[in-house]
Amino acid sequence: MSTLTLYGATGTIGSRVLDEALRRGHSVTAVVRDPAKLTVEHPALTVVDGDVLDVASVAAHARDADVVVSAVGGGDGPGHQALIEPSFQSLVAGLRTLGPEAPRLITVGGAGSLRTPDGKRVWDAQGLPDVALQIMHAHGDALAFLRTVTDVRWTNLSPAGTIAPGERTGAYRVGLDDLLVDADGESRISTEDYAVALVDEIEEPKHVGERFTVAY
Repeated sequence: MSTLTLYGATGTIGSRVLDEALRRGHSVTAVVRDPAKLTVEHPALTVVDGDVLDVASVAAHARDADVVVSAVGGGDGPGHQALIEPSFQSLVAGLRTLGPEAPRLITVGGAGSLRTPDGKRVWDAQGLPDVALQIMHAHGDALAFLRTVTDVRWTNLSPAGTIAPGERTGAYRVGLDDLLVDADGESRISTEDYAVALVDEIEEPKHVGERFTVAY
């Protein structure tokens, strides 16, 4: 079993990643700004305070981990999209200080930069709200940054076009840079099955140095 350092454990996706990792027997250190906000209790969970934008803090909390997971994203409130690319940069910088044996980095990505069947990007769709576009492009910028990184083992996992709390089925399909759609033309995944896919990647790495996506 792996030892994980998790950022964003109180968020919609991060909380599901935390639950999935714990149910599979992994040890998790959840790094949060306010430990009182994380009320989960589990013998394999350690909750510590820390700042994802503090490079020294990142290095300290990652030092004994096998994998660092960041679920810091733009879906948890106005203005949070401003944290996405800076948090990726800070995580990479912190891991770099640990040298070639640094833990892997797995980041929660966005769907906006995925290619649609007509050859455009999800974010090119008409009528998207400004806040959604800001989040999509922030994730796109963060992914572009990761693709310049060659000295840290990273993976970025984009959700389907629609991701929301729902059922854990354990089933999903995998793609790379193209939006996955079902027979009805819909692209969706539950946060629970997204978490299953992310923890599967922790246990059996298949996408080191690339972005991948999951959907039903």
